[in-house]
Amino acid sequence: MTTQQQTPGDGRVLRSNLPARLDRLPWSSWHITVLIGLGTVWILDGLEVTIVGALGDRLTEAGSGLQLSAGQIGQAAAIYVAGACLGALFFGQLTEKWGRRKLFMITLGLYLVATVLTAFSMNPLFFFVCRFFTGAGIGGEYAAINSAIDELMPARLRGRIDLMINGSYWLGAAVGAALTLVLLDTDILPADIGWRLAFGLGAVLGLVILLVRRNVPESPRWMTIHGQHEEAEKVVADIEHIVEHQDKLELAPVADDKSIEIHERGPVKVFEIIRTMIRSYPQRSALGLGLFVGQAFLYNAVFFTQGLVLTTFFDIGSGTAGLYIIPLALGNFLGPILLGPLFDTIGRRTMITLSYVLSSVFLVVTAILFQQEVFSATTLTVAWSVVFFFASAGASAAYLTVSEIFPMETRAMAIAFFYAVGTGLGGIIGPLLFGKLVETESFGAVAGGYYLGAGLMFAAGVLEWFIGVDAENRTLEDIASPLSAAKAPQNQS
Repeated sequence: MTTQQQTPGDGRVLRSNLPARLDRLPWSSWHITVLIGLGTVWILDGLEVTIVGALGDRLTEAGSGLQLSAGQIGQAAAIYVAGACLGALFFGQLTEKWGRRKLFMITLGLYLVATVLTAFSMNPLFFFVCRFFTGAGIGGEYAAINSAIDELMPARLRGRIDLMINGSYWLGAAVGAALTLVLLDTDILPADIGWRLAFGLGAVLGLVILLVRRNVPESPRWMTIHGQHEEAEKVVADIEHIVEHQDKLELAPVADDKSIEIHERGPVKVFEIIRTMIRSYPQRSALGLGLFVGQAFLYNAVFFTQGLVLTTFFDIGSGTAGLYIIPLALGNFLGPILLGPLFDTIGRRTMITLSYVLSSVFLVVTAILFQQEVFSATTLTVAWSVVFFFASAGASAAYLTVSEIFPMETRAMAIAFFYAVGTGLGGIIGPLLFGKLVETESFGAVAGGYYLGAGLMFAAGVLEWFIGVDAENRTLEDIASPLSAAKAPQNQS
């Protein structure tokens, strides 16, 4: 129910219980539709990153049609990440202005076009340009998708669902690795054809997701603030109808004191977003930056160059490198799935800290053993799997954190900002650095990169322990009052 009154200023004052009605919904088939339509985009991202990582050695071969150097493989990874960062910032602004639904359709469309064109690359420059725009599409997805998911999911389940969705990235990684086993087999396909088909298959998956996504509505929270409260009421009523009549589930009544008062307003300007994060939420801003830099450096550095490490130090052929990525990807997927419920029960602060710190400790052990040259390709993969079982849960929780702890009007841009800055610092420097370290063919040099990644993850874990936000089982409006709320806080660390 929504009541309204006229007031001078941007628009009407609305007293709405829509957030409470969404949060009290039981799990239903409608939520599953949202998960499939929105969450599966992370499979695409995992597919993209893993394909390039697994294809790395093949693309350096004379018969590949590109013949990149190991350094250029790192450059391609950095360009993809740069595109993702800039795409997140650009499309993040439009997500706040135009809405979540319109943007998650546009950004997926951009991804589809760019990844298809990648398959037709005939020289490094064209390949780099396509990688940039593919990254831009995926980066734009992060802001629109994380905003929509958190605003549509029940508060009591938000943590585990968000981790599960972000963790689905690794299903894409496993699929990408499995595909390369066939596509890179020169007995099946020519060296200059298999890798092109890999990118084309990613586009096919994206097209299927696009068709499912048409059934996902706009966020009622966003609609209410942007002058579409009648449409928002209809969206929530339709969801409730599906839950009650299609799924035969009983809905609990919503108490009057669960309503919040909202001032209808236009889009938030970028300056206002920055001012809000720095002045009203300085500690939360530092937290988001720390979490993103740590996980972005570790992940992008290791996974964009994983194929090169296996082929350079363990003489693994480019056609079989994907075999070692599959168990590692599955370990990354199991981390968020198995640990995810604990983020809603034990709590965000404890679980994020443990995820980051334990991954850093195991990475130090891995670096020591790698430097001493005691690993085989198989045992290194096992060690990586242990590291990333914990790191994956922590990395997924970084996206959850920045989408929860800032006001609704700034949510998409907050996600975009921390993704862009954190990933820009860690995700661009990491692949470039590791690409150069691998080129040295020195175990000690690569181990030094692992030590650096471990240090950043440990620092982020400590930061979470001291200034993390206990957001479990709380509504988004309680964690951070909307800027358009009648009594929005002036300062919250």
